[in-house]
Amino acid sequence: MANVATPAFTGGFNDPVHGSQQGFRAIMEAMARPGTLQTPDGVTAPAPLNPVSALVALTLLDQDTSVWLDSGCHGQADVADWLSFHTGARIAQNMATADFCILSNPKGVTVLADMALGSEEYPDRSATAIMQVTGFEANPDWVCEGPGIKGQIDFQPTGVDDSFLPVWSQNRAAFPRGVDLILASPTQLAALPRTTCIRKAREM
Repeated sequence: MANVATPAFTGGFNDPVHGSQQGFRAIMEAMARPGTLQTPDGVTAPAPLNPVSALVALTLLDQDTSVWLDSGCHGQADVADWLSFHTGARIAQNMATADFCILSNPKGVTVLADMALGSEEYPDRSATAIMQVTGFEANPDWVCEGPGIKGQIDFQPTGVDDSFLPVWSQNRAAFPRGVDLILASPTQLAALPRTTCIRKAREM
């Protein structure tokens, strides 16, 4: 008999209905207003998942989706077991075919172009990336513009340097194809839809 005290079976939503509703509202608000910070209640999950990235996963993944895990997550069997148990999602071995990709640290952002980008006919078949960050800068050095942003907004995740900018520019240039990105710190989340333009503040 399985030990229900193991990490794979613990944590998750205390109240699945209200927890998923709260998570969904936070994610939709973040996607509708790129670069704004949302502060939902996180959930307990095995390391290296943080509370908010785990909340996003529980909210978006289900038995009809697949999720690819980077080496930081894939190396921890408890993470795959936890996601499978709580969401029913399939663990994908190839990021190019996965509906969702979880990146346990910002260095993984360089692989966006290797994820499912959708097609001109079916851009909705692209992947959504959930990337963990340590936080968000109080004095960001980036400026975001695009749909959902009135004018422009200053925004930058902590620990993500300027090498991200050409990666994101390439992703945006593929529109209507491309990856949508959800950034999750331990306490907050923000989103960058593929339509968002990001520049260095001094370039404006």
